[in-house]
Amino acid sequence: MSGIKTSGEKTLMLFSGRANPELANEIAREIGMEVSPTDIREFPNGEIYARPQESARGCDAFVIQCLGAPINQWIMEQLIMVDALKRASAKRITVVMPFYPYARQDKKHLGREPITARLMADLFRVAGADRLMSVDLHTAQIQGFFDGPVDHLFAMPLLATYVCEKYPANEFTVVSPDTGRVRMAERWSDRLGGVPVAFVHKTRDPRVANQVVANRVVGDVSGRRCLLIDDMIATGGTIVKAVDVLLDAGATDVVVAATHAEFSEPAVDRLKNSRVSEVVVTNTLPLGDDKRFDKLTVLSIAPLIARAIREIFDDGSVTSLFDGNA
Repeated sequence: MSGIKTSGEKTLMLFSGRANPELANEIAREIGMEVSPTDIREFPNGEIYARPQESARGCDAFVIQCLGAPINQWIMEQLIMVDALKRASAKRITVVMPFYPYARQDKKHLGREPITARLMADLFRVAGADRLMSVDLHTAQIQGFFDGPVDHLFAMPLLATYVCEKYPANEFTVVSPDTGRVRMAERWSDRLGGVPVAFVHKTRDPRVANQVVANRVVGDVSGRRCLLIDDMIATGGTIVKAVDVLLDAGATDVVVAATHAEFSEPAVDRLKNSRVSEVVVTNTLPLGDDKRFDKLTVLSIAPLIARAIREIFDDGSVTSLFDGNA
């Protein structure tokens, strides 16, 4: 049996999809257990089959899946795993999705647009999920889309610890790549001891995906090392343009810190050929060798997720992990 039992015969079991089994195994090692085996395969027409190989009756099940590309395949796989566990009489099912899918479609910008982030929450609820866990949601309102508890974890303490150990914190100006991330930049500033905050003013055409124009810096960055922060890096266009604007405004150096390294084409080429000094991310999304480059540092999110899973299983306080950012 791969699960952990308490004295009251409560059983913790971890299950993993195929998107990033390495992260699931790392989470399991942090807890001190193994991932429960699951038979997952595909039929010739692409339909997915998933069946836990051990009894899950009455267990506290955590289903881990890193929802990177091909994202729709991995979403479907996780939904099927949840359904299988529900029908196997698991007592409680927690969906662990370090990166929340379709998070950028959280509201309507134009008429007749979907709100797909809400649809994702509805799908997992109908499949049988009792609880969701994710890291650095694109917008906090997504917590309200799911009809049940949502554990919103934050990667900032992990990223900030690394940054402060490598660079003198008082030399930084924290920079938001747009006005929407200014509050995040302020939290980073507080974490680094009250360093200055700036943001890059940009324009975006809502009809054209992933295309922005970085116009100017609001705030004084001259002679300062800039810490450019964001929740995710998709194609890298926003980040690379912001780096150029900051350096042209007199910044001495730019370090980028982001939680989710989506790295859609042509992000890797843009970043490694840019003037950025270092890009620091977490492994909420799988990063193969083709997405790694010399300037990239990847930190593991596994200890944070493992602690949250343990708190949920022990009926403890997940808020204690938020580091004052609840």
